[in-house]
Amino acid sequence: MVPVKYYLLLSAAVFCIGLYGLLTRENALLFLMSVELMLNAANINFIAFSLQWGNLTGQVFSLFLMALAAAEVAVGIGIILVLYRNFKEINVTVPRSMRW
Repeated sequence: MVPVKYYLLLSAAVFCIGLYGLLTRENALLFLMSVELMLNAANINFIAFSLQWGNLTGQVFSLFLMALAAAEVAVGIGIILVLYRNFKEINVTVPRSMRW
């Protein structure tokens, strides 16, 4: 059996990669991919602690988090389509007229 600390290290690495992608990229699609990586890191944590404590609560939370990620992608793709339709690119630094 794999110890829980290896799952936590994997989760931390995936979360850090997602956070790095979120902070350094200007492409809206890469933003969505980075947020998905961060949500998957949370899923790994939920599953790891569910395995450690021997109950299914973490797995249920993980299923809810996957549904939340799917809804986030649907809304995000809609925003990206509007961004592309109005500005002909998906670089998030270009549309300054959409800011307050």
